[in-house]
Parts: sequence; structure tokens; C-alpha cells
Amino acid sequence: MPQRPALPRKGIPFLHEKQIAAEANLLNEEYGLNFSPILAPPVPVDEIAELHCGLTLEYLDMASLFPQAEVHGAIWFQERRIGIDHTLDPDTHPAKRGRYHFTLAHELGHWRLHRRHYRQHPQEQRLFENGQLQPDVICRSGDTLRVEWQANAFAAELLMPRKLVLSAWTEFRNGDERSVAITELRQQVSRPDGLLYRGRQVTEGSDFDFALKEEFCRPLAEQFEVSREAMRIQLERMGLLVTKTERTLW
Repeated sequence: MPQRPALPRKGIPFLHEKQIAAEANLLNEEYGLNFSPILAPPVPVDEIAELHCGLTLEYLDMASLFPQAEVHGAIWFQERRIGIDHTLDPDTHPAKRGRYHFTLAHELGHWRLHRRHYRQHPQEQRLFENGQLQPDVICRSGDTLRVEWQANAFAAELLMPRKLVLSAWTEFRNGDERSVAITELRQQVSRPDGLLYRGRQVTEGSDFDFALKEEFCRPLAEQFEVSREAMRIQLERMGLLVTKTERTLW
């Protein structure tokens, strides 16, 4: 049975969000210098991975490889290889394109932020039953390890660079850069039948607010080719989607 790869002995060091964002921006800039500047969304994450980083991408049946967990992606550092669950293939499952992009960007986060730590502290190589090498990092759904949080933050900044998001937000808001509060969205939308959130209808509470915000940011999510959830979280991080707006004197 596949085991969780062991972390380096000293663990993964703390990184501030600004450090992670800077590394993601650097990767985008490197790609721009070597190939084509990224001036508008979507960010060409496939080309960044394959052309700039020299990584091989492949679709795998993760449910068969890791039957005990919901795994979306994995990375083999020495082999310079990224595996993504075949159900996220955007060619056969176009509705999953946003999740595919985020999973790939997440693995690039491991590549840029973490591979040196694994190389400094090589672990005993683990093999599948067929003798193939197990990945260095297995990305399980809902995993809250520091290494996974950092990769998620990197993916968000890579796919949704703040300058591009702010520019798109201003255009989306007809020139208005100000934040939008959930109270405003509630006033603008009348949906007595509720909204769909994670496969179920919701009519009130925090889940309804999440659904409302994600429906609001749908055009931006489509523009950046990410999921509505990913866009909603990034807009919240940037202070563009807020709980309430501060009052002004005029």
C-alpha cells in the first residue's frame, strides 16, 4: 500500500505569503523573458511547466494508485515528472479545466518551493508493488500540512497574479477599484430558490454567502480559467471581496 512520503528531517520552513507570491511572480517573469510576456489572463501554466521548467506531465488513475485517499496530483522531483488525476484532463472533462490548472500550478509550487529540501534530505525510496518509484509529494484533497498550504498559495498567485486580477477587477467593475461587500451582493440578488453550492441548494447562512460570491466572480474565474472557488478565495485575500465595507465621510 502506498505510504505518505516522509518530509525532510527539519521539515518545511515557514514562508510568508509575500515570499510565496514573489516566487510565483518570478516564475511568471522568467517565462515571460524566455518565451512571451504574460500581459493578460489566462496564465499559460502548461507551457510554464513543460517549456520553461522542463517537466513532463502525465494523467494517471490516482484512485487505483492511492485507493485510501482522494489524490489529485503528485510530483517526482528526480524524474522531473508531474502526475495529475485523469479525471481532471481538460480535453475530456472541460468543466474541470479550472481544477486542472490549479492542480498543475500546485505541483509547480512544490517544484519551486520544496524540491531543494527533499534533495538535501533524501528519503529512502519507496516503490509501488510493480516496482515503480512512488512520488516525492502526494497531494491529498483537504490536506492541511504546511507543505500543501504553501503549494496552494503559490498556485493562486501563479494563476491569478495580483496585478492582472486588479486590472481585470477594475474592468469588470466598470472602472471601480473598490471592494464589494457580501451585504451588497445580497441586496443585488434575489434567489428565493437558493444557489447551488458544492452539489446542494443553499438558501441562507455562510454557504449561501460563499455561493453568492462565487456566482458574482464567475466572469473573472472564466477569464483566468480557474474555478470560481479559487477566484473567490483570491479576491478575498486581496481585500476585493469583503464582509462589509468601511464607511467614508462623504
